[in-house]
Amino acid sequence: MAKKVADRLVDTLDAAGVKRIYAVTGDSLNPVNDAVRRHKSVEWVHVRHEETGAFAAGAEAQLNGIACCAGSCGPGHVHLINGLYDAHRSGASVLAIASAITSNEMGTTYFQETQPVKLFEDCSGYNRMALTAEQFPRMLHGALQHAVGRKEVAVIGLPGDLASARSASNASSDQVFVTSPRVIPETRLLEKMAEKINNASRIVLFCGMGAREGREEVLQLAEKINAPVACTFKSKVYMDHDNPYFIGLTGLLGYPTAYEAMQEADLLIMLGTDFPYDAFLPTDCEIIQVDLRPERLGRRARVTLGIHGDVQDTVMALTPLVDRRPDRSFLDKYLEKYKHHDGIMQREAQIEGRDKKIAPEYAATLIDKYAAEDAIFTVDTGMCCVWGARYINGTGKREMLGSFNHGSMANAMPQAIGAALARPGQQVVALCGDGGISMLLGDLATIVQYNLPVKIFVFNNRSLGMVKLEMEVAGFPDWQTDMYDPDFSKVAAAMGIESVQIHDPEKCETAIRNAFDIQGPVLIELMTDPDSLALPPHIELSQVKGFVEAMAKVVVSGNIGELWNTIRANVKHIPEIV
Repeated sequence: MAKKVADRLVDTLDAAGVKRIYAVTGDSLNPVNDAVRRHKSVEWVHVRHEETGAFAAGAEAQLNGIACCAGSCGPGHVHLINGLYDAHRSGASVLAIASAITSNEMGTTYFQETQPVKLFEDCSGYNRMALTAEQFPRMLHGALQHAVGRKEVAVIGLPGDLASARSASNASSDQVFVTSPRVIPETRLLEKMAEKINNASRIVLFCGMGAREGREEVLQLAEKINAPVACTFKSKVYMDHDNPYFIGLTGLLGYPTAYEAMQEADLLIMLGTDFPYDAFLPTDCEIIQVDLRPERLGRRARVTLGIHGDVQDTVMALTPLVDRRPDRSFLDKYLEKYKHHDGIMQREAQIEGRDKKIAPEYAATLIDKYAAEDAIFTVDTGMCCVWGARYINGTGKREMLGSFNHGSMANAMPQAIGAALARPGQQVVALCGDGGISMLLGDLATIVQYNLPVKIFVFNNRSLGMVKLEMEVAGFPDWQTDMYDPDFSKVAAAMGIESVQIHDPEKCETAIRNAFDIQGPVLIELMTDPDSLALPPHIELSQVKGFVEAMAKVVVSGNIGELWNTIRANVKHIPEIV
């Protein structure tokens, strides 16, 4: 007997390794919900907002390989878009089911009618609307195979009436094929790369997420040519631990060391990174870029040699071709600089606060200290990314997720939901800003409903801290960045989460240590110093000019108190600017 399309959907998801569907049920999605209820092989995770579901699915896919979310017709699937943008740009294999109005009403501006194919075009690699019961199984297989094979979001539109229709046997394969191809450059290019390395005297290896699986091979190359290793924020927890060549990360969240080393280098080798901030890349040296995605070669920097290849296999084939370099002077110079800069950062972080205010740097070091060796961290976009980048250290077993490419607010808590469900045996730690946690606050209830032992740390600086800094360096006085916040600890307690609000720096360590000892979910609201400022490793003159202009506007407006607070907050950074 022919099965309903909704039943075939659940069967196929189960066979593909999908463990759950993140969704809010309703109208056109109800047949799928009922199929999940009857099959019991796939879990339905009832989130409070579809955007949360898409973020959670993106996190699960990054950790476990594939995940699924769904939205009902109209507003339900529209809410998926932001989280799907993030998943797509993160290379996460997510299948999104965009349930739609009944097919006979399409094209009549019916209640809740949208055009999913148009809506999801820019945030997916596969995007189709099924219109017949015969189409759907083949489209579903194509969507899953595309998501897994290309590591992109795949969207399949499913009208409500079609989900209840009966479908004959599937003409496509019942399996989803996961492949791990080896991509190694031709010998000619490897020899050319080796020649450039042998002729250079100051080499920096700059690693992104594409170098993650090739970490040991990268370190072997660094040892042979005595090259310092820098990294992107996204790859930091995978590259920094037990790395005798590590000089930190560059970019807006990094240390000066990596930036300065790159500027002095005569050869920069970019390994598996599509680093977007060209202001931090050198312009007066040779650049070699190795990437598995050939379309990325040369689009961010003036690359002189672009290599299409997997970093691990490419470096493994390259290393025997390069000469051993005995001179360590360049490496030792920047290892010493990194030790100095990192020491300053760590010493400042140990200052418990100023005027009895909690320094966010200090709180982040405590979270790093007490978190598990294999903890999974999620970080909100904004100042929480700064604290995660500078004070959460890799151990070889830790993971870190964030909206690193899309840059969305409110990602940390939803990603923690997906991470906790994907890896129930690992500790999950969310670093949330007060702006971020506010946006999707309702899904704290999802954490309680599924008893997810997530440790949530809210860095509450009562403002949109990163936006405030952006405005000031651009010459604008910050305006509309202050936040009216509820007591998040009381909100969490009302939801059923054990929580506490901390004002006193001296109580920070005990609260953070205790949070990790509690079995269930915990929320610790840290009332951090709102004047804490994180400067980038390289200060442009235009940024100094903008900051001065912004302060002058504050004076003209008559708000001298605000000016004084800003100066007090940043006086320790004046030598860096000068």
